[in-house]
Amino acid sequence: MFQRLSNSWQLVKESFKVLQADKELMIFPFISAVGVIIVTIAFFFPMILAGMFESVSKSGGQVAMFLAVFAFYIVMYTIIFFANTALVGAAMIRLRGGDPTVSDGLRIAASRFGAILGYALIAATVGMILRAIQSRGGIGRLISGLFGLVWNIATFLVVPVLAIENVGPIDAVKRSVALLKQTWGEQIAGNLGLGAVFGLIFVGLIIVAFPFFYVLVTIQSTALLIIGAIFYVLVFVLLALIHSTLNGIYTAAVYQYAVDGKVSGFFDQSLVQSAFRPK
Repeated sequence: MFQRLSNSWQLVKESFKVLQADKELMIFPFISAVGVIIVTIAFFFPMILAGMFESVSKSGGQVAMFLAVFAFYIVMYTIIFFANTALVGAAMIRLRGGDPTVSDGLRIAASRFGAILGYALIAATVGMILRAIQSRGGIGRLISGLFGLVWNIATFLVVPVLAIENVGPIDAVKRSVALLKQTWGEQIAGNLGLGAVFGLIFVGLIIVAFPFFYVLVTIQSTALLIIGAIFYVLVFVLLALIHSTLNGIYTAAVYQYAVDGKVSGFFDQSLVQSAFRPK
């Protein structure tokens, strides 16, 4: 356990080296987050105002609701995958010795928009199927969780494949599976470590928040309480952006290792290789 935590922290530090070289990479997770928020408001706020949810439950118009949610999934996934493709594409330029810009990432993603849209359609379909299975409760939730885990592992390298290789969405999924099989086998040893480290950081911030806000409440200053709340929100947002960016950078490194059998000087090759292990 302690060795895994040590490796996790090392991965964070080595991914952070790339982020230090290209701080502008954080703009891509920001674009993704803002886009998802806007799309969510655009889809569901009018529905709430129009009382669509209530009318659907009364009239039995489940088909209309299904189509609305499916359309939301497609648009949301398109935004997320577009931003992720831009991030990974730019990170790959850095890992291969170049000096990427935001425009480079956006250009790469724009050139692959058709494949990104196709993959968003596939992901939305899978998401709706999992949602339907999960809604059955009991064993349905278990099946949905297991299938979701398998899907996440199988599609782990889809985004870098979309960013670098000129293939369609279905071939990108097949390519992702093939790369994982030929390099590390089919059994994942754990998450990439970044989630574990940032999970500990978030838990630590939550624990610290209790005495922090207790002091602010005892001071009885509304202004300080508001400032403290804004500060904490900004810290969480910044950490979330850093986490997403580092995850994209590391995904690019894993892809580079899978394709070339080596990684750039930013990463310890043994750490990337040990992210997965054979069965």
